[in-house]
Amino acid sequence: MKNGKIITGFAMAIMVIAGACKKDFLNTEPQNEFSSESTWTDGPLAQAFIYNVYSYLGYGGYEEQALAAYTDEAMFTHAGRNINTFTEASETPSNPAWFSSTYSWNNMYEAIRDANIAINRLPTASFDDQPLKDRLLGEAYFLRGYYYHQLMRFYGGVPIIKRPYGLNEDYTIERSSFDATVSSIISDLDSAILLLDGKTVTPGRASELSAKALKSRVLVYAASDLHDANTAKAKSPTLSGYGNIELVAYTSGDRTARWQAAKVASKAVMDEGQGYKLDLTAPVSATEGKNNYISLSMAGGSKAAEADAAAASELIFFRTLSGLYTQESNWPLGGLHYGINNGPNGYHNWGGNTPIQQLVDDYEMMDGSKFDWNNPAQKADPYTGRDPRFYATILYDGADWKPRPSDVIGLDPVSQIQTGYYNNGGATINGIDTRSSAVENWNGTRTHYYTRKFIDPNPALPDNQSNFQLVPWPFIRYTEAVFNYIESCIALGEEAEARLWLNRIRFRAGMPAVNDAGQDLVNRYRNERRVELVYEEHRYHDARRWMIPAETVGRGIKSIIVNGTIKAGATPHVPYRHDKSRYNYTYTVVDNNENERRKWEDKMYFRPVLRDEINRNDKLIQNPGY
Repeated sequence: MKNGKIITGFAMAIMVIAGACKKDFLNTEPQNEFSSESTWTDGPLAQAFIYNVYSYLGYGGYEEQALAAYTDEAMFTHAGRNINTFTEASETPSNPAWFSSTYSWNNMYEAIRDANIAINRLPTASFDDQPLKDRLLGEAYFLRGYYYHQLMRFYGGVPIIKRPYGLNEDYTIERSSFDATVSSIISDLDSAILLLDGKTVTPGRASELSAKALKSRVLVYAASDLHDANTAKAKSPTLSGYGNIELVAYTSGDRTARWQAAKVASKAVMDEGQGYKLDLTAPVSATEGKNNYISLSMAGGSKAAEADAAAASELIFFRTLSGLYTQESNWPLGGLHYGINNGPNGYHNWGGNTPIQQLVDDYEMMDGSKFDWNNPAQKADPYTGRDPRFYATILYDGADWKPRPSDVIGLDPVSQIQTGYYNNGGATINGIDTRSSAVENWNGTRTHYYTRKFIDPNPALPDNQSNFQLVPWPFIRYTEAVFNYIESCIALGEEAEARLWLNRIRFRAGMPAVNDAGQDLVNRYRNERRVELVYEEHRYHDARRWMIPAETVGRGIKSIIVNGTIKAGATPHVPYRHDKSRYNYTYTVVDNNENERRKWEDKMYFRPVLRDEINRNDKLIQNPGY
């Protein structure tokens, strides 16, 4: 798997390779240097340098292993990928679990180093295009703020470096407090907002609005339970016993003021941005609600009939096919494929990050009530009458999907997901999307679900060619800012305003209004955010900042076993297809410990600073619990 570092063809033409080795934990010497001073004498060369700073964003959530697999969203199917090192709480500074390059300590400091070079050189660059200088400088401030925010939400307070380091300097530096880290990020974003004001908005590049939206996120995190020292220590013995709590939480200041700042920042995004169908006063139909959510997931990247291209207005900062981002080599269509990584094995896909039963159970019924396995009707037919977003997100047994590949269509001419086991009155038939599939038996789901979200539903596009070249990855989208506003309003006691916007999100999905108050409103909000932003890499951070991960990853993995039996006197389908009129189906929830035995320990609130980093810089203090 690649780390996402790319160089555009134009930039490569002007580069020379540096021979110097790394000398310190910050990796302050660039791996690649633009020739001489020419970079800062020419607008296109300076822009190429900034493009390279974007490259550290990597693939977002479209990597083979997803952050969802560290949460109660998903289970990673394939053993031996170091996922369980985290979910079983065995991670240590010398034995790290899997992590994406987009939030690794080393990779983020490489990105920050390059951003620092641009911020240092652009003000005195000799090319004459001042609007371009301002724009590139604004993008550099945004990117530095983004990469520090990545470090902040995984590690807490980190060393703040705001200038390029030269040779033979003392590279050791202490971690800044959490307060100082947040302040530094906000300062960078405020600079970006000023410099990008009025500049042309280009898909995939930072804008004034994306800087405001990231500010909204950072301030909501800052106001949350995990980062208020008194609250964090009261809820966690590990944090209570940590001697450097200032590295991960505020030890002073007015928490109400922090929530107020988050509310103001979020409302600024809402006032300036443009969401998708958030002006509704009543729920849309279930069909429209499902299509709305498909449209949001595709964000203008699909030609499927149910995908409305207008939903691209939802995107604020996103990964798209452009010179800013790399194409993965040696793949069909030249791109890393979300469909291949996560789609059903009966379509020759790899079934990587599969939904777990706890996620499925958290989708409400259409009337807004909770799904309940103790309800006989719901237990007998669990996939009927659910939140329309469920059908746009999860592939479950009997769900309609795209045409099968030519070598499989004879086994399933009606294009339905088969994750169960079916008895036609004789031998049991293994569903062709199970791990016992006659198509492929090594890459099937262990939970008996697959991900539908982010896979293009266009039937003309083979399932294993549904990729991020066509579907943008949403680093930040408008609805997140709305959720940030709702959360801030709830914290400030402004529940009527919170319900107004929460219901607008629900109406777009076809769900009824809610009238909850107090803790019930908090719980409803958290579940709404869970199902709306699922698989967008929010749940990992949200559960921690709310300090509820013992109730999320800590509750293990549950799967579903689906069995179908031919009804007395009924004629079986040959080949088999899902049919409630001919088959009786039973659904049994089971614990799944095949790859992981999940548990929660409070050290997992933050990732460890790796031993090699501490060996290079003896001023670094380790995170709590390691």
